[in-house]
Amino acid sequence: MPLTSRIAGRRAAWAFSLVPILLALAVIGGIGQAEREAQSTDWLPDGADGTEAALLLDELPEADTTAALVLWTADDGALTDEQLAALGEQAGDAPLVAAEDGTAAMTVVTLDQGDADTVGEQVADLRQQLDEDAPAGVTAQVTGPAGIQADLGAVFDGADLRLLVATMIIVAVLLVITYRSPVLWLVPLVVVAIADQTAVVAATRTLESVGLPWDGTTTGILSVLVFGAATDYALLLISRYRDELRSTASRHEAMAHALGRTAEAVIGSATTVFLAVLTLLLSLTPATRGLGLACAVGIVVAAAFALVVLPATLVLFGRWVFWPVVPRLGDTLAAQRTSIFHRTGRMVARRPAGVAAITLVLLAVLASGLLGVRVGLDRADQFLDEPEAITAAQRLAESYPAGTVEPTTVVTRAAGDEVLAAVQATDGVESARVVLQDDGISEIEVILAEEPGSAAAESAIDTLRDELSGFESTYVGGSEAEGVDDRAAAQRDLRLIVPLILAMVLAGLVVLLRSLVGPVLLVLSVVATYGAAMGASWWLFTGVLGFAALDTLVPLFAFLFLVALGVDYNIFLVTRAREEAAEHGPREGMLRALTVTGGVITSAGILLAAVFAVLGVLPLVALAQLGTIICVGVLLDTLVVRTLLVPAVGVLLGERFWWPRRVGPQPRAGRVDVSPGTSPTAP
Repeated sequence: MPLTSRIAGRRAAWAFSLVPILLALAVIGGIGQAEREAQSTDWLPDGADGTEAALLLDELPEADTTAALVLWTADDGALTDEQLAALGEQAGDAPLVAAEDGTAAMTVVTLDQGDADTVGEQVADLRQQLDEDAPAGVTAQVTGPAGIQADLGAVFDGADLRLLVATMIIVAVLLVITYRSPVLWLVPLVVVAIADQTAVVAATRTLESVGLPWDGTTTGILSVLVFGAATDYALLLISRYRDELRSTASRHEAMAHALGRTAEAVIGSATTVFLAVLTLLLSLTPATRGLGLACAVGIVVAAAFALVVLPATLVLFGRWVFWPVVPRLGDTLAAQRTSIFHRTGRMVARRPAGVAAITLVLLAVLASGLLGVRVGLDRADQFLDEPEAITAAQRLAESYPAGTVEPTTVVTRAAGDEVLAAVQATDGVESARVVLQDDGISEIEVILAEEPGSAAAESAIDTLRDELSGFESTYVGGSEAEGVDDRAAAQRDLRLIVPLILAMVLAGLVVLLRSLVGPVLLVLSVVATYGAAMGASWWLFTGVLGFAALDTLVPLFAFLFLVALGVDYNIFLVTRAREEAAEHGPREGMLRALTVTGGVITSAGILLAAVFAVLGVLPLVALAQLGTIICVGVLLDTLVVRTLLVPAVGVLLGERFWWPRRVGPQPRAGRVDVSPGTSPTAP
């Protein structure tokens, strides 16, 4: 008996439904996801100068401390002598540095290093104490490395729960709209929610076992991917199941048929995404490698639940689960003949060349926005809602040298005095001093004269590194230097990983479709979608949202998810087109596939776009940018590329689209073609 029949069988369905669900709940509740403390080098590229500086700093006995900058500013005019005297008492043993313009004063407070929660608690206590003790007419704020770490950590306080709740609400609403049933939506939602939590546990435990890092960003993106992919697979399966119920008396047989027809498309899609995300293992950044492996685990779990647990669970319910639109035996699909996708297919059939040309021009116009894209977010621009640490940093820059908030750090095993002299003689350095010497390691704090994040600041970092290249074991670190390293690593990853993603997707399509022309055209279509989505999103970012640049990781992540997930809808379309072509020919098969799958694929695309847009609930610009680009790209892919461009190209090429495979009806000796709409013809 085929496995599909076993999963949907009268006796075995209970086992295929309840056993995996109970095991998953035991894993979620009993084992739970792994926990770890984020490390300073998680998101730093291997071997980079800034990474080596951070690792060398960790060897210092005082590496377990971090600095908070306390900034006092006069509410009106300059600070008075009385206010400065009070601030000096409040600073205690730490030196109070008054600004030359007289409007501000600052000091450095040493805090215990630790995870975001530990630092966050200390910064919160410090802020409360400063507010209570600040003299009248003076405002106190905390910034610097500790303040920024605390505020960044606050972004993820309860983030997993907020993201999960928002995602489930979006999925539930769209499932209700799609099925127009008060009951049916609960089945896929519950199954997918269990799959999501199972994937988080499996992924974090896998990462723990192989020694790869993860954090809230990893689990957040993982949950969005699992929810989006698993729900897409569920929509495809349930749509085919509903169609089969109209022609099959037994719901168990109907599910077996539906599962058999959709399994190839789902497995092909999941395999493509699986191979694509695994390419992230070649990244220079440890956390990016961890994200790739986590997503690979997640997509396996999503496909398994969609192909085993969901069909077995759904078939346990009777046809009534579709109420009020219950599919009855003998119901026709006449509504499809008047659907918008049927009319779209007829339009494409009349003018395929014109439709293809217009859609290509539209994509090209949108992609032109790429010409202005700037990559590399400043630390101050990483938050959607500006926290105190960023506000204070901007105010501090008005009264102190630009690099004061997060100084550049030079760490060396060479003679500290010689390195210090070389640093002080470097162009672009405002000031430098040795802040720590121990165990043969010297830490030099460097204040750059240039605005953080500017081209001049990047040039100053490069110049400093060149000047220090002759000193053994000497590295330039700090946020500005790490930003330079991040951009260089991101460019390297793009050059290496993007071609591999395309190769993986192309190979998966060739194996699935057993043809060459179609896979190449489908890959080109999703690349065009990516370019259009990036260009359109850049206009949105600069014209509406006010973002100055893209985060360094966004182009790669957006390409990965758009290409890997965007090709899903083309897989769903062309696998059905191949099935229809066997009876109706390649051109008519493509149009029939558009008519039959148009509704479910559009629903799936809108749902996936909405799910990724949920990343915007986290106040990090990088995640908001990623969610926006994928949302725009998926909508373009679903509504334009898959609905217009791919069918138009399929109609234009006909049998050649499937070369070297033949997909049309094969004549047999003695057979007479009496298909509707044709004249009987002898073979």
